[in-house]
Amino acid sequence: MPVIKAKPTSPGRRSASFQDFSDITSVKPHKPLTIIRKKHAGRNNQGKITVRHQGGGVKRFIRVIDWKRDKFDVPGKVATIEYDPSRGPRIALVNYADGDKRYILATVDMTVGFPVLSSRSLIEIKSGNAMPLAFIPAGVAVHSVELKPGQGAKLARGAGNSIYVMSVEKKYAQLKMPSGEIRLVDKRCLCTVGQVGNLDIRHISLGKAGRSRKLGIRPTVRGTAMNPVDHPHGGGEGNQPIGLKHPKTKWGKHAYGVKTRAPKKASGRLIIKRRK
Repeated sequence: MPVIKAKPTSPGRRSASFQDFSDITSVKPHKPLTIIRKKHAGRNNQGKITVRHQGGGVKRFIRVIDWKRDKFDVPGKVATIEYDPSRGPRIALVNYADGDKRYILATVDMTVGFPVLSSRSLIEIKSGNAMPLAFIPAGVAVHSVELKPGQGAKLARGAGNSIYVMSVEKKYAQLKMPSGEIRLVDKRCLCTVGQVGNLDIRHISLGKAGRSRKLGIRPTVRGTAMNPVDHPHGGGEGNQPIGLKHPKTKWGKHAYGVKTRAPKKASGRLIIKRRK
């Protein structure tokens, strides 16, 4: 996917860049697999804001993605490559031999007519095919990996992401995450071979605040620009440094580089090497 640079006809257009949608083969989604996205604007069931900087944005239709890939041993073919407003990668509509239709994440090399298959046993190690980690050779890139068998894909679902299988021993497969973390995952968990497509989305620059607002992202105010009553970093005449031993969040907790993973989390024993 090439990145299109806008002509600098205004300050907002000068630094803006856009996706090239030449890889899209269908504009309209498959209606039975679309639902309207309900907006919450970062509020909980009491109406209180629990996640800041959310609200507004254009109306979206969520595409229902087949994360479980439980259509076992039924061959399918990619019918269309489509845009999904809820995620970075492209999605592929797969027509199965029994007449069923499902969306999956499109891999780097996926095109219309591309054959895909999902199985609990060993099948061809080919991009788009899904099978348990037990059958993946070392060094092969995979994505959409489950954390528990039958739970559905949780890992490496973003554009350009992939996980490398390092080894499979006893009950577990050793995986290298995009973050550099090395961890163990049950070898019965399903994964999809290949790298998620739409790599160039990371080079997109929004260019102006208006595009963020259409995405449902509200403005973020710096703590140093606030008053002392509003933020620990606030106050002072003109631009001031943070001036504290540790940078803090709006609520006084340590910020910037603080580890947030629960130290007694049960799955911590499965992490061999922490991410940097």
